[in-house]
Amino acid sequence: MTVKQGEMAPSGRKVTLGLIQMTTTSDLAANTDKCLTRIREAADNGAQIICTQELFRGPYPCQEEDHSVFESAEALPGPTTDRLSAIAKEKGVVIVSSHFERRAAGVFHNTACVFDADGTMLGIYRKMHIPDDPHFYEKFYFAPGDLGFKSFKTKFANVGVLVCWDQWYPEAARLTALQGAEILFYPTAIGWLKGEEESVNHSQYVSWETIQRGHAVANGCYVAAVNRTGTEENIEFWGQSFVSDPQGVVAAKAPADQEQTLLCEVDLGYIEHQRVYWPFFRDRRIDAYGDMTKRFIDGNP
Repeated sequence: MTVKQGEMAPSGRKVTLGLIQMTTTSDLAANTDKCLTRIREAADNGAQIICTQELFRGPYPCQEEDHSVFESAEALPGPTTDRLSAIAKEKGVVIVSSHFERRAAGVFHNTACVFDADGTMLGIYRKMHIPDDPHFYEKFYFAPGDLGFKSFKTKFANVGVLVCWDQWYPEAARLTALQGAEILFYPTAIGWLKGEEESVNHSQYVSWETIQRGHAVANGCYVAAVNRTGTEENIEFWGQSFVSDPQGVVAAKAPADQEQTLLCEVDLGYIEHQRVYWPFFRDRRIDAYGDMTKRFIDGNP
């Protein structure tokens, strides 16, 4: 059945998202100041839920295996989260931020924090899926998340957070949405490797956007992907942060090669409307999905 967003009655639950897409340098303090300035500006321009890109305080750290990089990790809560909490309270906005967490000596995570509009840190999500690819050597740096998939009830919406490599896994999106998330945020650091063929680059980008739009459709929710831009060593980050509505339609998109604070108003009433007309949650065969917990299914004809 066709669902037309323009035909639904106004919900009164509209919220404006702000996605902070930016470049970074080796100056962690300057990067942090720039991001926090952009958060303030987004709030001043009407954003109510604001999300940073992945590991915004510095360059993407995983292109090489370098023990000195661990020195940039922070405990949570810590100095940066204290500043974010203060801004959330001052501006009355929800903030989703991405951090290199020092949990204990030798134990580090790629972690997202969620701050409510009163400055309270509602909780954290630790990245569950950790890649190990050329120039994305994350297994050297990050222990896998151990908190599971989570939804956070904020002043403006129920927010789910997943991080970068998580965005390829429909199981992660589904389990987060089943906990009530109305918007899935994906802080991200993804791009093309230098010297790769243009056809390969294009297909990788299309795959990235398509699967996340698919998560929006399959779960009847909004998806907001927040990527870096600019070139760092061997990676040209492709930017193009975007918001997808529950039908998989891209509602707003940032450019590939420029910094931008992308603002997008979304109507949360559209979620209820979409799920009524396309009742995927109703028709799920939860009695038949036990094999999903297996690594691989052998022996089937």
